[in-house]
Amino acid sequence: MTTTIVNIPDLSSEFQFATSRSSGPGGQNVNKVNSKVELRFDIPNSSLLADEQKAVLLQKLASKLSTDGVFSVISQRDRSQLSNKEDAITKFYLIIAKALTPVKPRKRTRPTMGSVEKRLSGKRIKSEIKQNRQKIDD
Repeated sequence: MTTTIVNIPDLSSEFQFATSRSSGPGGQNVNKVNSKVELRFDIPNSSLLADEQKAVLLQKLASKLSTDGVFSVISQRDRSQLSNKEDAITKFYLIIAKALTPVKPRKRTRPTMGSVEKRLSGKRIKSEIKQNRQKIDD
């Protein structure tokens, strides 16, 4: 994977928003106002994402996508529809940025001589303690 994947364009023109009644805070207002916001983004049909980015997103976010590849983020944290909309957008960009960040490969390392010796001496001490617990036959 290349590092160019991380550059995320402004995707806001392709967002689709849906509102509904929230189960979050709001008191009696919850029953009257549509404050819950659902942001939907169609990954396969996006014209702003590169094909490589689409492939990575479809693979990494597979469990969070609908059957047609639509990614949705829901926010009902606040009483205000506007602040929930902003929260959903923030969540969306955080998830997308995390998914598109390439994973740094792990370097294999060997344990140091000191750590090996410390481990073995600890095992030796435990072994002696257990040996001393056994019954002595006369």
